[in-house]
Amino acid sequence: MPKPGKTKFHFKSHSVLPGFSLTLGFTLFYLFLIVLLPLSGLFIATFKISFIQFLENISSSRVIAAYRVSFGIAALAAIISSFFGLIIAWILVRYNFFGKKIIDAFVDLPFAIPTAVASIALSALYAPNGWIGSMLANFGIQIAFTPLGIMVALIFIGFPFVVRTVQPVLQDLEVEVEEASASLGANRFQTFFQVIMPSLYPALLTGFAMSFARGLGEYGSVIFIAGNIPYVSEIVPLIIVTKLEQYDYSGATSIALLMLIFSFLMLLVINMLQKWNNRIR
Repeated sequence: MPKPGKTKFHFKSHSVLPGFSLTLGFTLFYLFLIVLLPLSGLFIATFKISFIQFLENISSSRVIAAYRVSFGIAALAAIISSFFGLIIAWILVRYNFFGKKIIDAFVDLPFAIPTAVASIALSALYAPNGWIGSMLANFGIQIAFTPLGIMVALIFIGFPFVVRTVQPVLQDLEVEVEEASASLGANRFQTFFQVIMPSLYPALLTGFAMSFARGLGEYGSVIFIAGNIPYVSEIVPLIIVTKLEQYDYSGATSIALLMLIFSFLMLLVINMLQKWNNRIR
């Protein structure tokens, strides 16, 4: 029996269902075989080169230009996705209208279709001879095969993360809260920004981080519409693929390791934001 005033440490919480040791062992084995083993191979391949060579691989002028394109456009696309994703989530939760279920299903469409199909469709739509691209060409605007095309593709695949993250929080937020705010004399803007938005900030930040992380590593939906012009519209995943095709394995693994570290940090941020979101809810 533990002494009074002291708590006993338990390695696991009590459960009515047996099999903790078996399921834990299977989980660790699965993570090692599917996740940790391939990633450890990336670390091992990178350690075969010197640190000076590693720095040269990740800091060449062409690679740095690709960093600017990938990070900058992914961040901008995530901001735009957060804005429109919040609007879409608000409409789906707060209003009832004909075709609501269909629109709600369309939100998940970027998750379902192959990313290469999305890239081909966007390229055909926004190309200079495409339906939208031909109209914009009359005003001297070109989207396909430019950084603008990359941003359009990343918004397409990123906004569902924001919608699906914000939507449950809005559903849990009672309408009576808005009515109480209005009865106390607040106008609509004060109610939205001072009552509703504080509850949405954690979910919105989580959606932004998930959209940014997805856009940073996206390849399939960007490859055709980007144009892949070095120093202009070349993304980091394409640099990695190009180096592999050129048998520059050390260069590819060096850049991949750097992106892996950043992706891991992004996952930590997303997990912390999700915990913050659950604590507030």
